[in-house]
Amino acid sequence: MQQETTQLGEMLIEGGLITPAQFQNAVRQQRIAGGKGALVTGALQTAIFNSANFSSIATDEKGVIQIFNVGAERMLGYSAADVIDKVTPADISDPQEVIARATALSLELGTRIAPGFEALVFKASRGIEDIYELTYIRKDGSRFPAVVSVTALRDDQNAIIGYLLIGTDNTARKQAEEALRQAGALQTAIFNSANFSSIATDAKGVIQIFNVGAERMLGYTAAEVMDKITPADISDPQEVIARAKALSLELGTMIAPGFEALVFKASRGIEDIYELTYIRKDGSRFPAVVSVTALRDDQNAIIGYLLIGTDNTARKQVEAEQKVLDQRLRDHQFYTRSLFESNIDPIMTTDPSGIITDVNKQMETLTGYTRDELIGAPFKNYFTDPERAEASIKLVLSEKKVTNYELTARAWDGKETVVSYNATTFYDRDRKLQGVFAAARDVTERKRLDQVLQEKNVELEGARSVAEKANLAKSEFLSSMSHELRSPLNAILGFAQLMESDAPPPTLAQKESIAQILQAGWHLLKLINEILDLAKIESRQVPLSEEAVSLAEVMLECQGMLEPQAQQRGVKLTFPGSDIPYFVRADRIRLKQVLINLLSNAIKYNIKAGSVEVKCTENTPGRIRVSVKDTGAGLSLEQLAQLFQAFNRLGQEAGGEEGTGIGLVVAKQLVELMGGLIGVESTVGLGSVFWFELISVAEPHISTAGGDAAVLAQMHVPRGEGLHKLLYVEDNPANLRLVEQIIARHPDIRLLTAVNGNGGVKIARASRPDVILTDINLPDINGFEVLKILHEDPITANIPVIALSANAMPIDIGRGLKAGFFRYITKPIKVNELMESIDLALVSRDQRSAGPYE
Repeated sequence: MQQETTQLGEMLIEGGLITPAQFQNAVRQQRIAGGKGALVTGALQTAIFNSANFSSIATDEKGVIQIFNVGAERMLGYSAADVIDKVTPADISDPQEVIARATALSLELGTRIAPGFEALVFKASRGIEDIYELTYIRKDGSRFPAVVSVTALRDDQNAIIGYLLIGTDNTARKQAEEALRQAGALQTAIFNSANFSSIATDAKGVIQIFNVGAERMLGYTAAEVMDKITPADISDPQEVIARAKALSLELGTMIAPGFEALVFKASRGIEDIYELTYIRKDGSRFPAVVSVTALRDDQNAIIGYLLIGTDNTARKQVEAEQKVLDQRLRDHQFYTRSLFESNIDPIMTTDPSGIITDVNKQMETLTGYTRDELIGAPFKNYFTDPERAEASIKLVLSEKKVTNYELTARAWDGKETVVSYNATTFYDRDRKLQGVFAAARDVTERKRLDQVLQEKNVELEGARSVAEKANLAKSEFLSSMSHELRSPLNAILGFAQLMESDAPPPTLAQKESIAQILQAGWHLLKLINEILDLAKIESRQVPLSEEAVSLAEVMLECQGMLEPQAQQRGVKLTFPGSDIPYFVRADRIRLKQVLINLLSNAIKYNIKAGSVEVKCTENTPGRIRVSVKDTGAGLSLEQLAQLFQAFNRLGQEAGGEEGTGIGLVVAKQLVELMGGLIGVESTVGLGSVFWFELISVAEPHISTAGGDAAVLAQMHVPRGEGLHKLLYVEDNPANLRLVEQIIARHPDIRLLTAVNGNGGVKIARASRPDVILTDINLPDINGFEVLKILHEDPITANIPVIALSANAMPIDIGRGLKAGFFRYITKPIKVNELMESIDLALVSRDQRSAGPYE
């Protein structure tokens, strides 16, 4: 029994299962206890089964498992009861590997070995030391590599009574081998790669290895640098000095500028990757990212350094380009958001299913909900008729757009607002449908005014026909619509013009988008103007062909036409001399029509042997007044009040002259269409003076054709040196922002702003700007009142005032020029036209010495 104990102990020690000390201790414990029988039943058995680092599996001679220790249980997931007297080790091994092992041993030993347990213990059964690799299969089906040592267990007659298979989990070693294999492959790839500069030095920094990547990047051959220079010699010296200073501060120790600065961190075991500029053999430079590793021997002493570098030029260029692109994107997003937010109407976007994806501030105001609350909610939820609202989305998707679709919005507090809903579909650059873009114009007040107008029209009495009423209402409506349409167009076209000429220039895709905005905007403006032309025709307002007309020539023609009529009635006609130097901007035919009408009335309603006197004067700068004075009976205040009304038949009550009663009405309309004014002064018994004023222009020459821009060019007068002050009075934030951005491109002009008329007057008096721009529809006093206050104040009377308004009907323009505006510019503005008008106003201001500009 002692011999058996010694044999098994040596086998266990050899297999690494227990130490010699553990074996001797187990023997001593058995002897002290007086134990008999097999050793495995004693203290040694306890030692074996207490080792969890090895799987110890003992079998009988047929291979059936008899012992299955805690290490085997831990590694394989079976309990000892699961396998003892039930299976062989072959049953928990990879069957394909067992078959392969049987085949290999059969070839190696020249005898047929059956696949199964025999293949696992055949060498051991022949007394051959056997350690091999095998894949074990756990109870849960998972697998792991193991190194198995097999020993045959023999009795006193050397007969095999079983086998002991001691296994270790080989997973960690396999992983380490794979990592080493990959590391070796990576090292080889790096040193053979032309994409990396791999530079190895000795401990002093002298280059020992200079790979093909380093040769390609730096232009040196390996022979030119090896054993001659350090990496510091091919690096930017200023950057090396700067790195030395920075590391000295960071690490609290003096680091010399040179190679030490490049490897100091690595020499201290600190991971070090930094950016550095390398200098090529030809003197050119390129940015590099350098990774530094200290090379150590078996005693951990540094024997050199490895510097692996990559050319960082492309990344730097990409970063710079990306920075520019990012800025352009931010600018584009800012402009887009500005356009979105500057609109006076509530605007929203939805996805194709009608879920809100974005809104502007006006939409928040309309609904009473915040942007965060609106985004993600169904569009239909904010209207009194959700079904009709939902139908509008479907209509847009099918028809591509919807215009003037009336809905009633309901706010959070219950307030209802009637809106005119206009929408269109929008797409991404691949023409994939993204959703619906919609604007909701508040028409509550317009509908109320329409109702009031309708009620007032019902109450109107008099001779005005139904057709005249309809034309009047239509003209007023079109005038209102013109204003409302031009306001948002002003922001859209104005900002688009700025974007088109922005610096840096927009990208190709942005240019195409801007061109689409401008094309659509100008097309919409053209449609608006065509609608207004229709209104003029229906209101008996015919298109005019304006030109510079000589008053001397017109008067001479009229004198020849009316002299016979005057002689027949014994009325003396007196005209100015033929050398009067006045030219006015007018339609020549319509100007003659007006003058003939006034002269005819003066002759018809004169006394016998009376007189008619025609005068031309320049009472107001920039305007010529033509007056026709007669010696007739004169007109009372009541008659004067009716004078310019159609079909008034003044003069017929006492059997006077017959007439249609519309001549003066037509004359008034024509004068106003030509930008002038008409009026009358009369005293009963003394006669009347009818007059009209038109805009004065210079005598025409071929070289001056082309309007204000050509006049400005002819004058060759620059804007003038120094800083000019421009005051802009405007309550609409979008229009204010647009003019601010336009003027920002002219550093010699300083912009002052006011959001109401009284504020504008106050700033004008305090700052005395060179030119004033003003809107007409202001929240407190209107633009005409602003102009009147400025012209009546000696401090501001000499400042040219330019109207900038969406009121664009001819009568609006005429009224503005009549009131004394230097120019009347209609919205949407053209940037060049605006700046030309400002330049003309500045020139005019410089040339005028005193007196109000009326």
